[in-house]
Amino acid sequence: MTVLSLSKALNEGMRKAMEDDPKVLIMGEDVGKLGGVFRVTDGLQKDFGDDRVIDTPLAESGIIGTAIGLALRGFRPVCEIQFDGFVFPAADQIITQLAKMPMRSLGAIKLPVVVRIPCGGGIGAVEHHSESPESYFTHTAGLRVVACSNPLDAYSMIQQAIRSDDPVIFFEPKRRYWEKAEVDTASTDWWTPFDQASVVRHGEDVTLVAYGPMVKTCLEAANAAAEEGRSLEVVDLRSLNPLDTPRLMESVRKTGRVVIVHEAPVYSGFGAELAARITEQCFYHLEAPVLRVGGFSTPYPPSKLEEHYLPDLDRVLDAVDRTYAY
Repeated sequence: MTVLSLSKALNEGMRKAMEDDPKVLIMGEDVGKLGGVFRVTDGLQKDFGDDRVIDTPLAESGIIGTAIGLALRGFRPVCEIQFDGFVFPAADQIITQLAKMPMRSLGAIKLPVVVRIPCGGGIGAVEHHSESPESYFTHTAGLRVVACSNPLDAYSMIQQAIRSDDPVIFFEPKRRYWEKAEVDTASTDWWTPFDQASVVRHGEDVTLVAYGPMVKTCLEAANAAAEEGRSLEVVDLRSLNPLDTPRLMESVRKTGRVVIVHEAPVYSGFGAELAARITEQCFYHLEAPVLRVGGFSTPYPPSKLEEHYLPDLDRVLDAVDRTYAY
């Protein structure tokens, strides 16, 4: 077992993938010599050379467009978008080409491209550096969309994403980059398939549904609720598209109360899709309406206000309390 931070787990996962397959490439702004702004790719260019770890121009559309071309020639590019808000110049390439070309070719063309996106707030950064754009991509058919929340998942999921023949949008919770856990890097026996959800805490009274940076917040809320005699179950979705619907509904049917938590604004956020599906499939099991906790419908605020913007333990527990008002 090796103690790794989430960022180092990603680094080790990509290193293993590059060792196993010479067709795996790393691309992005400052990913080589600098090792990325969060040092996730630190040391990879030194060990694998600048023809496999490529410092690109500051042009996200060019990064993804080049990756598509490389994938067509048999490579497996892993593209880093430096900050979440910088992905939008690449949206045309991702949505109109990367997501659609396999279907357009009736499956004859595979595009095994991974787009890594550090997401969310909590690091004292401003707009364009603290976004949660997952709903744009879950709405785009043809893309796998996944989000890791801890070092173990980071290590296994990045390797599974790279091995996938489908294009993958890979969200990384940047404020969790420095959190550590023991990771078994010598075996794959413990890996959970990256399209499956995980019940990271079992409970009986309320289901908390989260992904990425909010999983830890929900676990903290569950610990606090336990002191008041409430048993909260925490489901880490891990994969947003495809969604592990059976595992989610199993938890909902057990508890009958649901709170969905994400950093993105509540309005038209991914939680709305989850709430709709839960209501459609578990209506007669619900003891209360499905509640959502998320960011506000404003642009991301200045850093001194972000603690008021981001969902926290108190807002999650308030929603839990409100589920008992019905």
